[in-house]
Amino acid sequence: MKICVIGTGYVGLVAGAGFSDMGNDVVCCDVDKSKIDALNGGEIPIYEPGLDKLVARNAAEGRLTFTTDVPKGVAGCEVILLAVGTPPGKDGSADLSFIFQAAETVASAMTGWAVIVTKSTVPVGTGDKIEAIVRKKTTHEFAVASNPEFLKEGDAVNDFMKPDRVIVGAEDKRAIDTLRALYAPFTRTSDRMLVMDRRSAELTKYAANSMLATRISFMNDLANLCELLGADIELVRRGMGSDARIGPKFLFAGPGFGGSCFPKDLRAAVSTGREVGYKLEILDAVVSVNERQKRRMGEKIIAHFGGSLKGKRIAVWGLAFKPGTDDVREAPALTLIDQLLAAGASVSASDQVAIPAVRKSLGDKIEFETSAYASAKDADAVALVTEWHEYRRPNFERLKSVMRQPVLFDGRNVWNPTELRAAGFTYYGMGRGTK
Repeated sequence: MKICVIGTGYVGLVAGAGFSDMGNDVVCCDVDKSKIDALNGGEIPIYEPGLDKLVARNAAEGRLTFTTDVPKGVAGCEVILLAVGTPPGKDGSADLSFIFQAAETVASAMTGWAVIVTKSTVPVGTGDKIEAIVRKKTTHEFAVASNPEFLKEGDAVNDFMKPDRVIVGAEDKRAIDTLRALYAPFTRTSDRMLVMDRRSAELTKYAANSMLATRISFMNDLANLCELLGADIELVRRGMGSDARIGPKFLFAGPGFGGSCFPKDLRAAVSTGREVGYKLEILDAVVSVNERQKRRMGEKIIAHFGGSLKGKRIAVWGLAFKPGTDDVREAPALTLIDQLLAAGASVSASDQVAIPAVRKSLGDKIEFETSAYASAKDADAVALVTEWHEYRRPNFERLKSVMRQPVLFDGRNVWNPTELRAAGFTYYGMGRGTK
């Protein structure tokens, strides 16, 4: 099958590489010449474990190509994936200008029937607007389908190659049959494709991310209550998660969620409701709790040192919004660093892959160290924000020996409070009290 992917960002590049790995001929198009030049030169613009090998293998076999010539890429394709950005506007609504521009370009370049598939996360009704745009620009028959992605950053390749479900929103039989054939190699063991109407498919992506974000904010809210009541959120989490109706996933308290999906999709969902006169009060609260939670670690650190951090050195372990990615969009670590600097602290940060991304925005405002122990040298406290594997079980004796003061702020509750306090550390978790 011949496939064209418009957009070589996180979604488009993973999808293009994944489909080409199943024997399809895939051309990925992007208007950013520097990005296409880099990809043609073997450089991957994002950090995602396993993606570099997947791209290299299929590019070498000639199944995966990259170009800025969109009309050439579209010509003769049966499936055209729209995977361009839909960034949030000032009011939280999704900016659809890029996807509408892509739809116009595709319509003008089509040479025959094709199914135009929205992989980008878009508000309900976007498929209808794309259909209207394409119909004005082409005389060829076509169909528009919604096929939202559910990829976890840090495990996107595995998620794409072994999806737990494939959502397809379409009413056109030819489009449904084409997408069934496209996804057949990925769903051989069981039919995990769910076919529904296009609007329901568009809403499903927002609904799924909103539910996951709600669980996180609920646990963070509960963690703050635990601190006031003298309870331990980790024990509460285990008790809740053992209930089969609830389950154990996404029940971990922490410094708040970030990244490219949850914050943006929540605001877009709220905006979608507002546009039709319905207030999504629960999601409003989820956003509010998360914004408050992202400041919680900073408040704990400032309070411990008596309200001022002048003359204090704080080591921040982890900059990416989660392990396995270099994505720092709306990362809790950035909020923490702003708080620490405003309170007068000097900051030394460590991360496996996200240092270049943060250096672009912060420059020399903070120090960067690839070694966790180097960042902790002469520190008055270490704040764990992103639970990279190397931070989960460091040599605490060594850590204590290089710190000025043995104070730990565990933003992910991955360390043992009893063990660390016995070793002479002052330990603060999230919702774990101070005893």
